Amino acid sequence: MNMSWKWGACALTIAAILTGCSSTEATETMETIRETDSQEQKSETTETTEGSGVSDPTEVSSTSGDDETLESGTVPLTVWAEEDDFEMLEEMITSFQEHYAGQASFEINLMPQADSGTCNMVLDDIHSAGDVFSFPDDQFTRLMAAGVLEPVDNADVVSAANVPEAIAAASWHDTLYAFPYTADNGYFLYYDKTYFTEQDVQTLDGLLAAATAAEKQISMELNSGWYLYAFFGQTGLELGVNSDGVTNYCNWNTTEGTVKGTDIAQSILNLTTNPAFSCNTDNDFITKVQDGSVIAGVSGTWNATQIRNAWGKDYGAVKLPTFTCAGRQIQMASFTGYKLMGVNAYSPHKQWAMKLADWLTNEDNQYLRFVQKNQIPSNLNAASSDAAAQIPAVQAILEQSQYGNLQRVGVKYWDPCTDFANIMIEGNPNNISLQQLMDTLTEGITASIAE
Repeated sequence: MNMSWKWGACALTIAAILTGCSSTEATETMETIRETDSQEQKSETTETTEGSGVSDPTEVSSTSGDDETLESGTVPLTVWAEEDDFEMLEEMITSFQEHYAGQASFEINLMPQADSGTCNMVLDDIHSAGDVFSFPDDQFTRLMAAGVLEPVDNADVVSAANVPEAIAAASWHDTLYAFPYTADNGYFLYYDKTYFTEQDVQTLDGLLAAATAAEKQISMELNSGWYLYAFFGQTGLELGVNSDGVTNYCNWNTTEGTVKGTDIAQSILNLTTNPAFSCNTDNDFITKVQDGSVIAGVSGTWNATQIRNAWGKDYGAVKLPTFTCAGRQIQMASFTGYKLMGVNAYSPHKQWAMKLADWLTNEDNQYLRFVQKNQIPSNLNAASSDAAAQIPAVQAILEQSQYGNLQRVGVKYWDPCTDFANIMIEGNPNNISLQQLMDTLTEGITASIAE
């Protein structure tokens, strides 16, 4: 599974030369994670929204644009989106047409376009692209830089309605260029409540101690750069993609400051040499959860159903723990990701396209996505609804998001992380100095694309 976008395995999750057009979406294959009765999921929208704090989408007034300046007559619009979402989108479009009935005659067509390929398809022929299109946030930089995203005209309202991290993912220099609508790409901690107290799961030390006492293990796919980042993202050390959009900057080998590169390396080595730790792929993690040998692990919402089935009422999920580093506790970080809806800057009907994008991503329709497709909302109200509050994985990923950072790395990031982590998982058998290991890691991450 491509760890750069676990949207390829959840209804939430890149490693390309240009950041942004190589991700796989994990929202497509995410299994049902709702714990509410299955009949409630199949109920009418008006029924599912009762008591949730979310109103009927047909009763919500638009928040974008100035209705008095909108064109009338026939307005053709094309929406690019995942084909699996068409039935749900048709419901949203119907409510949009009902709300604006009499202001224009809409001809809205849905065209199938995998989110993972939206960027390349849009840039290939912008004039033939959809008026409105869905894409993951790691494609944002290229689309924005190419000038194909129309700035959101009600940015203040949209910004206030959604989690700040999602707004940051859709913004450039304080200008909002797209509408967020999901916040479910990331990872957090699953644990079996049979073995851990709420205090245990706050720290990595606590998790390891409890697992040792139970003669069980905790799991993390450490030899993936997507997860390895957890030990660096909240330390003050730097990683990112350069302005060329291809190469990286990184100072993970720093020898200065309160947290040095070798401090983090030692913390990782302490973990990997602990018998209570196990490095597993996603599939192996689930297998070991099911056979009972693993009782806690780092993963994302795409595994929630299988974990819940294995642990039942004892299934728990929280933000990632802290870990001991340089004599203190540091919160583990995560990569985060969001789904966005963009408006084509070359659309001949930009005002109505903006209205439609706003409608498809508003609070009510984000809640509808959650009910029908289990896509975790970026909208604050929808994410705090009664139904969402019942699901530990939903609350865990939202809690972890405050310690998450957008994945903005070039292709050279991934292999050095795997090589470094594999040495650490083996216990550094050749006794290479930790500084040399960090130097090699950093040199690999920051290497020229030609190397």
